[in-house]
Amino acid sequence: MYNWSVDTKRMQKEDPEGYQIWRLEQLINYGLGGEKIDGKLLKKLWNKISIQDPYRRAFLETILWEKKS
Repeated sequence: MYNWSVDTKRMQKEDPEGYQIWRLEQLINYGLGGEKIDGKLLKKLWNKISIQDPYRRAFLETILWEKKS
């Protein structure tokens, strides 16, 4: 992921959790660019992130909390 409008190093240093939330939102809403999302981190911050597409949010919920029978 490449972002030219945000000083990511500064953001990561000053607000680590805010940076993690921002980064997950960027990856989910604007594309992964070949990267993978950490499922444990996504579950941990699920209620704090904003996903623009409701279908994408529902899909991720299905994957994250799939009940195994």
